[in-house]
Amino acid sequence: MIRNYGIVANSLNFLSKFSLNGMTLSNITKTQAVVVSLCLALLLVASIGLARQFTVKAVSDCQRKNQPFDYSICELDAKNAANFSLQWQNPSSTSHPLLLTFTALRDYLASEQPTKTLLFAMNAGMYDGNFAPIGYTVINGKQIRALNLKQGGGNFHLMPNGVFWQDRQGFYITESQSMAKKLASGAKPIFATQSGPMLVIDGNIHPAFDANSTSRKYRNGVGVCGRNPSRVKFVISDTPVSFYEFADFFKSQLGCDNALFLDGGSASALYSQTLSRNDNKYMGVMIAVTQDK
Repeated sequence: MIRNYGIVANSLNFLSKFSLNGMTLSNITKTQAVVVSLCLALLLVASIGLARQFTVKAVSDCQRKNQPFDYSICELDAKNAANFSLQWQNPSSTSHPLLLTFTALRDYLASEQPTKTLLFAMNAGMYDGNFAPIGYTVINGKQIRALNLKQGGGNFHLMPNGVFWQDRQGFYITESQSMAKKLASGAKPIFATQSGPMLVIDGNIHPAFDANSTSRKYRNGVGVCGRNPSRVKFVISDTPVSFYEFADFFKSQLGCDNALFLDGGSASALYSQTLSRNDNKYMGVMIAVTQDK
């Protein structure tokens, strides 16, 4: 990016000197015409390069950071909602329909969307022994699993849990009971994945989390942060953290009003083209964010 800035600046500076010397179409020499044409060509090429770089950053920006703990974060601007999807199966495969890995996901999207490339991906919530989602799941407007409001054990049932979902207006994280009311009122998710527990609910950390907890694991989650437009922030801890630490990070550091735990331990996984990372794990539904080649 710095190289492109330099080309633009030098070309503009060079052209301005010609202008200051009174160059016009009537007195321009052949040599000057060639020089000016080269400067304009360089300016055009550099400007295209800058535009491409800024377009990439608008879609997603994956980074590694180390404060307040080691983590990786990928962001998606709500304006680029068309680059987002949930993926689970390859419908054209009858023998092995489940995608299961990021490598299979990348290859599948390359065949289905040849003009796009997988920018980043993450496990999208909890699944059973057959890698099927255990909570509400919608893919391309089709409901795969109904909303799960049952009581039970494990992190998924550490109430309140919630749903990360997208419709034509944007992205949301909604507590599951509230989601049931939205669905009853006619909400039409394009994509949705249910998981639990909620990390942050309307600006408040989950009431069951203990600030003094010593139970630390690798964890990943998603937050919807800011407004007009909102940004979706996907985070995976690269060191074990407690639920409270993870939730407070979404609230205090990222400014997310609502955030949802996706999974933890050996189930947490990230693919990032930017970070040259491809966690080799099996999983169920996956979050995928693509970008034009």
